[in-house]
Amino acid sequence: MHNELKDKIRQALREQSHILASDKTSPEELRYAIAKIIDGLKTRERLQVDENCIKKVSDDLSDEFFGLGPLKSLLEDESITEIMVNGPQKVYIEKGGKTVLSDVVFENSQHLLYIIQKILSPTRRHVDEMTPYADVSLADGSRVNIIIAPLSLSGPVVTIRKFMKEFGTIEDIIRHDTLNKKMADFLVAGIKAKLNIIFSGATGAGKTTTLNILSSYISAEERIITIEDTAELKLNQQHVVNLEARPSNIEGKGGISIRDLFKNSLRMRPDRIILGEIRSAEALDMLQAMSSGHSGSLAVLHASSPQDAISRIETMILTTGNNIPMWAIKKQIASSLNIIVQQEQLADGSRKITHIAEVRGLENDELTLQDLFSYEIEGMGKDGKINGFWKNYGITPLFFSRFKKMGVELSEEVFKS
Repeated sequence: MHNELKDKIRQALREQSHILASDKTSPEELRYAIAKIIDGLKTRERLQVDENCIKKVSDDLSDEFFGLGPLKSLLEDESITEIMVNGPQKVYIEKGGKTVLSDVVFENSQHLLYIIQKILSPTRRHVDEMTPYADVSLADGSRVNIIIAPLSLSGPVVTIRKFMKEFGTIEDIIRHDTLNKKMADFLVAGIKAKLNIIFSGATGAGKTTTLNILSSYISAEERIITIEDTAELKLNQQHVVNLEARPSNIEGKGGISIRDLFKNSLRMRPDRIILGEIRSAEALDMLQAMSSGHSGSLAVLHASSPQDAISRIETMILTTGNNIPMWAIKKQIASSLNIIVQQEQLADGSRKITHIAEVRGLENDELTLQDLFSYEIEGMGKDGKINGFWKNYGITPLFFSRFKKMGVELSEEVFKS
């Protein structure tokens, strides 16, 4: 009854196009219009419907009109970190680091496609048979991936990685045991001293959240350029320019790549460049910028360890087609990068910075990394929680004098166990 009634009301609302077309329609006006439509259905079709049903239908349609329908409650629940829609009848959520099937469903694939169009409408993106997938962001910074037929055989699929408002400060992630106080003090000092830092980890490890928090320690006087494939970073400073790549159209024209934007950003007099994700040839441009006056650059990379992050950067540069010898690539990395921050989501769902490694330079033509801090796993307790401890290696980084040079206070005690 609910779904049939909603379909009839939707059709009637479409015929009253002034309601759907206006962005000034209030919730009260929409509810009044719905009530009138229901009254008309009662008269014409002798519809028997109780007040609870009317309220439920009115609430659902209001959520669709002013929000994202069945997704609204999940988006508002701050304990949910990820929403995974596998077709209209299966909506999974990640909560407390664990993935479970929710009780939220869509009426059918058409209903889900309608919500997808609502997600896409404020953006320049669209999905259809020719372009059956898209990456976009919601207004709050949550990241959305959409894929439909013919690529998806499970119906329309939507994955939403929510922007976590609870992680707004360095104290928040210390409290959640993502890192300890000494590590936090070091990373904050590193941002202030304009170290070049890569944030490495798998999808969902929390890399972008950590970068967002640490970026708040960049001076308000600095001009920051952010470059992303899909806008996700939320910086608090005023002097920020956000650049977003653009995919090609159906004819394969009009695309603007991350690399195009990076090259252009160098002409914008940036004090800092933040790269949302390194994926390919822009790795070379970023390293060259880091070593030629644009210190303090930050970037995200998908890799399983600090050493893997180095290997991935090397591979990306090799694919540029510039025929750069490997020794030159290693030398470029050694002279550009200072720190790799490795973050992981552990088996119990917790997120930890598992390594903070210094890029120390070349030794026998090989890049050397040195852990300054790490998280050592001891096992899993009876409560299902990972047990472990933070390890300080007692090693002062080679760039330690940079802190004094930049007027940043940091005691060597931070590195002692």
